[in-house]
Formats: sequence, structure tokens, C-alpha cells
Amino acid sequence: MRSINRWIGKGLLIGFIAVLAACGGSPESGNRPAADPGSEPANPVSGGTLNVAYPANPATLDPHLTTNQATRDVSRNIYEQLLTLNKNYEVVPQLAESLDISDDGKTYTFHLRQGVPFHNGKEMKAEDVVASMDKWLSTSTQGQANLQGAKFKEVDPYTVELTLERPSLVGSYILADTAPFPGIMPKEVIESAAAEGIKEYIGTGPYKLEEWKTDQYVHLTKFADYAAQERESSGLSGKKNAYLDEIYFRYVTDESTRVAGIMTGEYDVAFGIPFDNANQIDATDGVSNYFSEGGIVTYVFNKKAGPFADQKLRQAFNTALSYDEALTAAYSDNRFYELDASLALTSQTDWYSQAGSDRYNVNDLEKAKQLVAESGYNGEKVVILTTRDYPEQYNLAVVAQDVLKSIGVNAELDVYDWPTVQERRTDENNFDLFAMTFATRATIHQYPFLESSANYPGWSNSPELDDLLAQIQAAPSIEEAKPLVDQLNEVNWDYLPIIKLGNIQNLIAVRDNVKGFEDLIGPILWNVTLEK
Repeated sequence: MRSINRWIGKGLLIGFIAVLAACGGSPESGNRPAADPGSEPANPVSGGTLNVAYPANPATLDPHLTTNQATRDVSRNIYEQLLTLNKNYEVVPQLAESLDISDDGKTYTFHLRQGVPFHNGKEMKAEDVVASMDKWLSTSTQGQANLQGAKFKEVDPYTVELTLERPSLVGSYILADTAPFPGIMPKEVIESAAAEGIKEYIGTGPYKLEEWKTDQYVHLTKFADYAAQERESSGLSGKKNAYLDEIYFRYVTDESTRVAGIMTGEYDVAFGIPFDNANQIDATDGVSNYFSEGGIVTYVFNKKAGPFADQKLRQAFNTALSYDEALTAAYSDNRFYELDASLALTSQTDWYSQAGSDRYNVNDLEKAKQLVAESGYNGEKVVILTTRDYPEQYNLAVVAQDVLKSIGVNAELDVYDWPTVQERRTDENNFDLFAMTFATRATIHQYPFLESSANYPGWSNSPELDDLLAQIQAAPSIEEAKPLVDQLNEVNWDYLPIIKLGNIQNLIAVRDNVKGFEDLIGPILWNVTLEK
């Protein structure tokens, strides 16, 4: 029997989990780096109202139903999970006091924290956890994809057991993932839920829902009876202090309005700030840029049909490409991206690997032309699918066209609005290449471009990748999986289902009187204070 207890530091004695400090080094002057995880204001001031300018209204506040960021960023303040992620994306307990995993890896026993109240005053117990997890399993895409046949049951009022059909190294990472996340709710809320989701929004989190006016705001207020953990804050884990009286997520779809509002002090935090406004934020007194990990940026190949079904031609394009030029064309400034070869982010310590990096950012045109000659390419047209709706995607497509032409490949852009791009990329006869960003996920298994069975546009079909993913999932510990993760990265850079160009940043503007703000796959608003 293996165990994760509440004091675990490494977070993975069981061998399981799931966005980089600003731009791979010291930030430029005037940029606020991500705060040291676990840091809190030295002299916290309680009270005040935090106004957040947010670009999109949530369609639901049921965290079980969607990967939408607008739902995730609000709901994480209301609901909590059995397991969560620390600053290194390692799994640690949250509403669970501890977790035991059987030696065969098929049985997880969660020992629940006692005395944890819901916002309605009821104590959280096993019946609530089982009802919540059953709902999440039946509705969540992550639960259905990664925990097939899983069953939860109540052992006693403070013990819950999960049984799996087969052991899975990524099992607890999925349970700790951030969207759609398995928030724990009262059993009664689950029983009264409709097909479109829950009707009451009651959790155990540090803030509770006061009011939701669609297209205007979500109003959260401090939960006075919140049961905080004693463990030091780290990422999404540990102690959560609800210092603020109120939080308003104000839905402001116009970029210029968000920028103007953060600069004048109408808003305390503003999301979705265009990179073009970074220097303007720098030059404004009382407000700073804050960079958070935004995921990875890629070129996705069609490997099912067309010229890039030839692995040699994929390798030729990768060999010719200057990653710096591509990323600069897309993001204009190296503050907004980081060159890195690993499928995982550098902060994802359990999954990070530099294997295969000798094929990263080679930028050798002569070698690329030789690979074109060795391939079966015979002058066919290469179609690069793109949209002007997302300028970074369009700029990456233009770079791809120029690079392909430089090595003798006949490439042209096929430009549509974003919904049409999404539709057209489902047919292998419509495209050969497109640029795409992927948000940070708990495990590399959740990237859809790796496994053949995911059937993601581009249609990977590598028995080697599939076998390595299965071996990693079946490994008894992360330490024993590490060599397999290296092999996976090595095969990825040979097979090239995608080209990973680098890690990208999100730009958030934060007023200087906001203290303790952090971000890990979304904002962390507990432990935040407002200076008077």
C-alpha cells in the first residue's frame, strides 16, 4: 500500500499528476514576474473588493461540464477537489486528508478531511464525494477518456474508495486536473441537477457565489466558515486565505476597454491583454505586466493524406525552420515565448524531458533540401490552413509558407474564419498543415495529437508512440516512467506528429496595490490582498 499524506512535499510517492515563470529568466524591466509559489503578503490586509476584467462570460458554473477557461477561473474559488496540483504540477491532497493506493494500483482509498463545511453549512462527507465524482465521471470528457470503468463507493462517512479496471499512472493526475475539474458538491445539489448542469452553486471553497448576472458579472463573497488546510500554499494546494470581502468578475469583451480600465484603476486585474499593449502597461504608473504560462505552440501535420504523410518531408520542414523567426513573427517579442524542446513545460517536473532536442530548432536549409530529395515529394501543392481571426496563427502560417518555398516545396495559404477552419480540418483532404496552441494540461497524455485513438485532426498513427503512452500509464511510479518519457520525446521528434515551437505566455495586467496574485493554469485569487 502506497500513501500520499497531507504533508507530502514531492507529491508523487504514488507516482502520479498534471505555467512557467516569466519567459525563461528575469523579466524585462517593469514586468511583474510570477510570485514565488506559496508566497503571501508580509502584512496581509483583510477586506476590500477585487474587480477583475475578464474577456468572456461563462456558459455554466458547473465545473464538471466544460474545459472553458471562463468557467474554470470562477469555479475554482467556489469548489475544491479531492486532489490538486502544487507549484510543480505534482499531485497533493486537497479535500482528501490522505490517499492510499493498493499495490496493484487498482484501488484508491481517500481519507477525507473532517469538519469541512459546504457554503450551506452542511459538513462534507463521503456521500457527497461519491455523488459528485459519479456525476463528474458521467459528464467529464477527461473522466470518460482516462478512467473508463472507474467506480466510487462510500466505505464510511469519511472514507471513499475508487476502483479501476486497470492501474493507471495518470489516474490521480486526471483527478487533480483543472478543467473539467471534479469539484465536490453536496449530494442534494447533484440529485437536483438537470441535464444542462447543477442549479445551485455550493462548494467548500474560500469564496461563495453571491450573484451571477449573465454577460455582466459574477459576484463572489468571502466564505467566513472556510476550512483552510494548514499546509503552506503552493500552486493550487495548501492554505487558502480569503482576505478579500468580495470579488467581481466583470465581463468586458472589448480589449481596449479592458486596457483603459486597468490603467485608470477601474479594474484591479485584467485578463486577455494584447501583447501590443505590454509597453503601454509598462509605462503606466500603478500597473504592471504579469506573465503566466500559457501552454505550447505548434505546427500540426496531416499525417493521414497528402505530402506530409511522408515522414521525411515532415522532417525536412522541421530541419529548415528557424523557431525564433516563427515565434517572433507570431508573438513579436521574446518576453512572450520561451524556446524549449520538451512536450511538457519546464515546471512540470514529473514529465519534463530534453530527449530528442538535437532535432529542435536546427535551421539548416541545405540538410532540409536533402531530406526533401530523399522524400517522395514530387511538386504537389501543400495547403496551409489558417485564419486571420487569430493573428498569431496567421503569422505562423505565413512563416511556414516561406520556409517550405525556400526548400522547394509548393505551399499556399487557405484562409477562413475560425469556425470554418475548425470544420475544414476534420477532413484529411482539406489541408496539410495548421498552426495551433495547446493549453497546459496535467499530463502529456492529455495532448490529443500524440495517441492514434484520439483521432485528432492530423491523425497520428505511430505504434511506437501509442505503445510508449501505454507503458507510461502502466508504470508503477513516475521514477520508473522517466526513461519511458524520454523515449516518448525521442520518438516524437522523429515521427513529428507536430512541431513544438516553444512555450508561450499569457499577459495579465495587475494594479500595483494587488498583493499575492499568482497564476497556475488560471488565476489564484485566494491569498490576494488589496493595499489601502
